[in-house]
Amino acid sequence: MGFDYYETLEINRNATDADIKRAYRRLALKFHPSNNRESGSAEKFSQLGEAYDVLSDPQKKATYDKFGEEGLKGGIPPEFASSGAWSSKYIYHGNPDKTFRQFFGGDNPFADFYTNEVPLQFGGLQPGMVKTQDPPIERDLNLSLDDLFHGCTKKIKISRRVMNEDGYTSSIKDKILTIDVKPGWKEGTRIIFSKEGDQGPNSIPADIVFIVRQKSHPLFVRQHNDLIYKAQISLEMALTGFSVDVETLDGRLLSIPINDIVHPAYKKMVTGEGMPLSQDPSQRGNLIITFDIQFPEKLSAERKQLVKEALTFKY
Repeated sequence: MGFDYYETLEINRNATDADIKRAYRRLALKFHPSNNRESGSAEKFSQLGEAYDVLSDPQKKATYDKFGEEGLKGGIPPEFASSGAWSSKYIYHGNPDKTFRQFFGGDNPFADFYTNEVPLQFGGLQPGMVKTQDPPIERDLNLSLDDLFHGCTKKIKISRRVMNEDGYTSSIKDKILTIDVKPGWKEGTRIIFSKEGDQGPNSIPADIVFIVRQKSHPLFVRQHNDLIYKAQISLEMALTGFSVDVETLDGRLLSIPINDIVHPAYKKMVTGEGMPLSQDPSQRGNLIITFDIQFPEKLSAERKQLVKEALTFKY
Protein backbone atom coordinates (compact mmCIF):
# COMPACT_ATOMS: atom_id res chain seq x y z
CA MET A 1 0.00 0.00 0.00
CA GLY A 2 1.51 3.30 -1.03
CA PHE A 3 1.46 6.59 0.78
CA ASP A 4 0.89 10.21 -0.17
CA TYR A 5 4.25 12.00 -0.49
CA TYR A 6 2.69 15.41 0.18
CA GLU A 7 0.86 14.14 3.24
CA THR A 8 4.05 12.48 4.45
CA LEU A 9 5.89 15.83 4.34
CA GLU A 10 2.80 17.62 5.75
CA ILE A 11 2.59 20.04 2.83
CA ASN A 12 -0.05 20.79 0.20
CA ARG A 13 0.27 20.24 -3.53
CA ASN A 14 1.00 23.92 -4.20
CA ALA A 15 4.18 23.72 -2.11
CA THR A 16 7.27 25.34 -3.61
CA ASP A 17 10.70 23.76 -3.69
CA ALA A 18 11.61 25.85 -0.62
CA ASP A 19 8.48 24.55 1.17
CA ILE A 20 9.52 20.96 0.40
CA LYS A 21 13.04 21.52 1.75
CA ARG A 22 11.77 23.17 4.92
CA ALA A 23 9.30 20.37 5.56
CA TYR A 24 11.90 17.63 5.06
CA ARG A 25 14.44 19.43 7.26
CA ARG A 26 11.97 19.73 10.13
CA LEU A 27 10.50 16.23 9.96
CA ALA A 28 13.74 14.36 9.17
CA LEU A 29 15.38 15.85 12.25
CA LYS A 30 12.33 15.02 14.34
CA PHE A 31 12.06 11.36 13.26
CA HIS A 32 15.73 10.49 12.75
CA PRO A 33 16.40 7.26 14.74
CA SER A 34 19.28 8.97 16.53
CA ASN A 35 16.90 11.59 17.87
CA ASN A 36 13.63 9.65 18.18
CA ARG A 37 13.37 6.21 19.80
CA GLU A 38 9.59 6.00 19.56
CA SER A 39 7.98 3.04 17.79
CA GLY A 40 7.43 3.74 14.12
CA SER A 41 9.97 6.57 13.86
CA ALA A 42 12.33 4.51 11.69
CA GLU A 43 9.54 3.70 9.23
CA LYS A 44 8.44 7.35 9.19
CA PHE A 45 12.05 8.42 8.62
CA SER A 46 12.29 6.08 5.62
CA GLN A 47 9.01 7.39 4.20
CA LEU A 48 10.27 10.96 4.55
CA GLY A 49 13.42 10.06 2.62
CA GLU A 50 11.44 8.60 -0.27
CA ALA A 51 8.96 11.50 -0.30
CA TYR A 52 11.78 14.04 -0.43
CA ASP A 53 13.67 12.05 -3.09
CA VAL A 54 10.61 12.25 -5.36
CA LEU A 55 9.26 15.76 -4.68
CA SER A 56 12.68 17.47 -4.79
CA ASP A 57 13.29 16.14 -8.31
CA PRO A 58 11.27 18.10 -10.94
CA GLN A 59 10.93 15.13 -13.32
CA LYS A 60 9.87 12.63 -10.68
CA LYS A 61 7.52 15.19 -9.14
CA ALA A 62 5.93 15.93 -12.54
CA THR A 63 5.22 12.23 -13.09
CA TYR A 64 3.88 11.75 -9.56
CA ASP A 65 1.64 14.81 -9.81
CA LYS A 66 0.14 13.63 -13.10
CA PHE A 67 0.15 9.83 -12.85
CA GLY A 68 0.39 9.17 -9.11
CA GLU A 69 2.56 6.56 -7.40
CA GLU A 70 1.42 3.84 -9.81
CA GLY A 71 2.63 5.79 -12.83
CA LEU A 72 5.85 6.80 -11.08
CA LYS A 73 6.83 3.28 -10.06
CA GLY A 74 5.24 1.41 -12.95
CA GLY A 75 6.56 3.65 -15.71
CA ILE A 76 4.61 5.75 -18.24
CA PRO A 77 4.35 5.57 -22.03
CA PRO A 78 7.18 7.41 -23.87
CA GLU A 79 4.75 9.84 -25.52
CA PHE A 80 4.03 11.39 -22.12
CA ALA A 81 7.71 11.89 -21.30
CA SER A 82 8.14 14.93 -23.56
CA SER A 83 6.65 17.15 -20.86
CA GLY A 84 9.69 16.59 -18.67
CA ALA A 85 8.20 13.73 -16.69
CA TRP A 86 10.17 10.79 -15.30
CA SER A 87 9.54 7.97 -17.79
CA SER A 88 11.59 5.20 -16.16
CA LYS A 89 10.21 2.99 -13.41
CA TYR A 90 11.14 4.70 -10.15
CA ILE A 91 12.67 2.62 -7.35
CA TYR A 92 13.76 4.30 -4.14
CA HIS A 93 17.29 3.27 -3.16
CA GLY A 94 15.97 2.38 0.29
CA ASN A 95 18.65 4.23 2.27
CA PRO A 96 17.03 7.17 4.08
CA ASP A 97 20.34 7.94 5.82
CA LYS A 98 21.88 8.55 2.39
CA THR A 99 19.11 11.03 1.56
CA PHE A 100 19.58 12.64 4.96
CA ARG A 101 23.35 13.03 4.53
CA GLN A 102 22.96 14.40 1.01
CA PHE A 103 20.49 16.98 2.27
CA PHE A 104 22.49 18.18 5.29
CA GLY A 105 25.98 17.45 3.91
CA GLY A 106 28.79 15.51 5.59
CA ASP A 107 28.93 12.14 7.27
CA ASN A 108 27.63 13.46 10.60
CA PRO A 109 24.47 15.43 9.87
CA PHE A 110 23.82 15.98 13.58
CA ALA A 111 27.22 17.61 14.24
CA ASP A 112 25.76 21.13 14.19
CA PHE A 113 22.98 20.16 16.60
CA TYR A 114 25.03 18.94 19.56
CA THR A 115 26.41 21.06 22.36
CA ASN A 116 28.75 19.54 24.97
CA GLU A 117 27.76 16.05 23.74
CA VAL A 118 24.11 16.68 24.72
CA PRO A 119 21.70 16.46 21.77
CA LEU A 120 19.32 19.39 21.41
CA GLN A 121 15.60 18.70 21.12
CA PHE A 122 14.10 19.87 17.87
CA GLY A 123 10.62 20.63 19.12
CA GLY A 124 11.50 24.17 20.15
CA LEU A 125 14.27 26.75 20.30
CA GLN A 126 16.96 25.88 22.84
CA PRO A 127 19.23 28.31 24.74
CA GLY A 128 22.09 29.47 22.60
CA MET A 129 20.29 28.77 19.30
CA VAL A 130 19.64 31.78 17.06
CA LYS A 131 16.54 31.87 14.93
CA THR A 132 17.16 32.58 11.27
CA GLN A 133 14.61 33.97 8.85
CA ASP A 134 13.67 32.05 5.73
CA PRO A 135 14.33 33.85 2.41
CA PRO A 136 11.51 36.03 1.03
CA ILE A 137 8.78 34.33 -0.98
CA GLU A 138 8.21 36.39 -4.15
CA ARG A 139 5.05 36.28 -6.27
CA ASP A 140 3.94 38.36 -9.28
CA LEU A 141 0.94 40.67 -8.92
CA ASN A 142 -0.50 41.14 -12.42
CA LEU A 143 -2.40 44.43 -12.76
CA SER A 144 -4.07 46.16 -15.68
CA LEU A 145 -3.19 49.69 -16.72
CA ASP A 146 -6.65 50.74 -15.49
CA ASP A 147 -5.87 49.26 -12.05
CA LEU A 148 -2.66 51.28 -11.90
CA PHE A 149 -4.36 54.45 -13.17
CA HIS A 150 -7.29 54.47 -10.74
CA GLY A 151 -5.90 52.38 -7.87
CA CYS A 152 -7.79 49.37 -6.53
CA THR A 153 -7.90 46.76 -3.77
CA LYS A 154 -6.75 43.20 -4.35
CA LYS A 155 -7.41 40.34 -1.93
CA ILE A 156 -5.16 37.29 -2.22
CA LYS A 157 -5.64 34.03 -0.35
CA ILE A 158 -2.49 32.25 0.80
CA SER A 159 -2.02 28.90 2.53
CA ARG A 160 0.72 28.72 5.12
CA ARG A 161 1.92 26.47 7.91
CA VAL A 162 1.05 27.81 11.36
CA MET A 163 2.41 26.52 14.67
CA ASN A 164 -0.20 25.12 17.00
CA GLU A 165 -0.54 26.24 20.60
CA ASP A 166 1.62 23.38 21.86
CA GLY A 167 4.63 24.89 20.07
CA TYR A 168 5.60 21.52 18.58
CA THR A 169 3.03 20.67 15.93
CA SER A 170 1.70 22.73 13.04
CA SER A 171 -1.15 22.83 10.55
CA ILE A 172 -1.99 24.44 7.20
CA LYS A 173 -4.29 27.46 7.41
CA ASP A 174 -5.57 29.96 4.85
CA LYS A 175 -5.24 33.71 5.22
CA ILE A 176 -6.45 36.66 3.13
CA LEU A 177 -3.86 39.35 2.36
CA THR A 178 -5.19 42.76 1.27
CA ILE A 179 -3.22 44.96 -1.12
CA ASP A 180 -4.29 48.59 -1.59
CA VAL A 181 -2.95 49.47 -5.03
CA LYS A 182 -2.09 53.17 -5.21
CA PRO A 183 -2.67 55.19 -8.41
CA GLY A 184 0.57 55.51 -10.36
CA TRP A 185 2.36 52.41 -9.07
CA LYS A 186 4.90 51.21 -11.60
CA GLU A 187 6.13 47.86 -12.90
CA GLY A 188 8.41 46.31 -10.29
CA THR A 189 6.81 47.96 -7.25
CA ARG A 190 7.26 45.58 -4.29
CA ILE A 191 4.62 45.06 -1.60
CA ILE A 192 6.02 43.30 1.46
CA PHE A 193 4.01 41.36 4.03
CA SER A 194 6.43 40.87 6.89
CA LYS A 195 6.75 37.37 8.38
CA GLU A 196 3.64 35.94 6.72
CA GLY A 197 5.39 32.79 5.46
CA ASP A 198 5.40 29.33 7.04
CA GLN A 199 5.96 29.24 10.78
CA GLY A 200 8.44 26.86 12.37
CA PRO A 201 9.76 26.28 15.90
CA ASN A 202 13.34 27.26 15.07
CA SER A 203 12.89 29.82 12.30
CA ILE A 204 11.47 33.25 11.64
CA PRO A 205 8.71 33.15 8.99
CA ALA A 206 9.69 34.46 5.59
CA ASP A 207 8.39 37.76 4.25
CA ILE A 208 5.91 37.43 1.40
CA VAL A 209 6.66 39.88 -1.40
CA PHE A 210 4.32 40.72 -4.27
CA ILE A 211 5.92 42.36 -7.32
CA VAL A 212 3.76 44.49 -9.63
CA ARG A 213 3.64 43.26 -13.24
CA GLN A 214 1.72 45.47 -15.68
CA LYS A 215 -0.51 43.83 -18.27
CA SER A 216 -0.48 45.15 -21.82
CA HIS A 217 -3.20 47.63 -22.87
CA PRO A 218 -4.91 47.71 -26.30
CA LEU A 219 -4.50 51.48 -26.77
CA PHE A 220 -1.71 52.80 -24.57
CA VAL A 221 1.89 51.96 -23.88
CA ARG A 222 3.24 53.24 -20.58
CA GLN A 223 6.63 54.94 -20.47
CA HIS A 224 7.44 55.92 -16.87
CA ASN A 225 4.61 58.39 -16.08
CA ASP A 226 3.73 59.10 -19.72
CA LEU A 227 1.22 57.30 -21.92
CA ILE A 228 2.02 56.66 -25.57
CA TYR A 229 -0.86 56.53 -28.06
CA LYS A 230 -0.34 55.65 -31.72
CA ALA A 231 -2.78 57.11 -34.28
CA GLN A 232 -3.07 55.80 -37.80
CA ILE A 233 -3.48 58.55 -40.39
CA SER A 234 -3.41 58.90 -44.15
CA LEU A 235 -0.75 60.81 -46.07
CA GLU A 236 -3.38 63.39 -46.92
CA MET A 237 -4.11 63.96 -43.23
CA ALA A 238 -0.40 64.19 -42.45
CA LEU A 239 0.01 66.99 -44.98
CA THR A 240 -3.25 68.92 -44.57
CA GLY A 241 -4.16 68.70 -40.86
CA PHE A 242 -6.79 66.80 -38.84
CA SER A 243 -7.95 66.03 -35.30
CA VAL A 244 -7.17 62.94 -33.17
CA ASP A 245 -9.85 61.60 -30.82
CA VAL A 246 -8.43 59.79 -27.78
CA GLU A 247 -10.55 58.19 -25.06
CA THR A 248 -8.68 58.55 -21.76
CA LEU A 249 -8.44 55.92 -19.03
CA ASP A 250 -10.90 57.93 -16.92
CA GLY A 251 -13.52 57.92 -19.68
CA ARG A 252 -13.11 61.38 -21.22
CA LEU A 253 -12.85 62.00 -24.98
CA LEU A 254 -10.03 64.30 -26.02
CA SER A 255 -10.16 65.87 -29.47
CA ILE A 256 -6.67 67.07 -30.27
CA PRO A 257 -6.13 69.28 -33.36
CA ILE A 258 -2.99 68.64 -35.41
CA ASN A 259 -2.12 71.62 -37.57
CA ASP A 260 1.54 70.80 -38.17
CA ILE A 261 2.94 68.75 -41.03
CA VAL A 262 3.24 65.25 -39.60
CA HIS A 263 6.59 63.73 -40.58
CA PRO A 264 7.69 60.19 -39.48
CA ALA A 265 9.45 61.44 -36.33
CA TYR A 266 6.69 63.88 -35.32
CA LYS A 267 5.10 63.55 -31.88
CA LYS A 268 2.33 65.53 -30.25
CA MET A 269 2.53 66.01 -26.47
CA VAL A 270 -0.58 66.72 -24.41
CA THR A 271 0.51 67.90 -20.97
CA GLY A 272 -1.04 66.38 -17.86
CA GLU A 273 -2.97 63.55 -19.55
CA GLY A 274 -0.67 60.68 -18.60
CA MET A 275 -0.44 58.46 -15.52
CA PRO A 276 -0.87 59.79 -11.97
CA LEU A 277 2.38 60.28 -10.08
CA SER A 278 2.50 57.76 -7.23
CA GLN A 279 4.01 60.30 -4.83
CA ASP A 280 1.33 62.88 -5.72
CA PRO A 281 -1.66 61.47 -7.66
CA SER A 282 -3.00 64.98 -8.28
CA GLN A 283 -0.08 65.43 -10.69
CA ARG A 284 0.06 63.51 -13.95
CA GLY A 285 2.52 62.68 -16.67
CA ASN A 286 1.90 63.47 -20.32
CA LEU A 287 0.04 61.89 -23.21
CA ILE A 288 2.35 61.49 -26.19
CA ILE A 289 0.75 60.82 -29.57
CA THR A 290 2.81 59.17 -32.27
CA PHE A 291 1.64 58.60 -35.83
CA ASP A 292 1.60 55.71 -38.26
CA ILE A 293 1.28 57.33 -41.70
CA GLN A 294 -0.47 55.12 -44.25
CA PHE A 295 0.97 55.76 -47.72
CA PRO A 296 -1.08 54.90 -50.84
CA GLU A 297 -0.06 51.63 -52.49
CA LYS A 298 -0.53 52.93 -56.04
CA LEU A 299 -0.90 56.25 -57.88
CA SER A 300 -2.00 56.74 -61.43
CA ALA A 301 0.12 58.89 -63.74
CA GLU A 302 -2.46 61.64 -63.50
CA ARG A 303 -2.43 61.61 -59.69
CA LYS A 304 1.36 61.56 -59.62
CA GLN A 305 1.36 64.71 -61.75
CA LEU A 306 -1.12 66.37 -59.41
CA VAL A 307 1.06 65.50 -56.41
CA LYS A 308 4.13 66.90 -58.16
CA GLU A 309 2.32 70.12 -58.91
CA ALA A 310 1.01 70.40 -55.36
CA LEU A 311 4.47 69.85 -53.86
CA THR A 312 6.37 72.12 -56.22
CA PHE A 313 7.69 75.03 -54.21
CA LYS A 314 9.43 78.13 -55.48
CA TYR A 315 12.36 79.37 -53.41
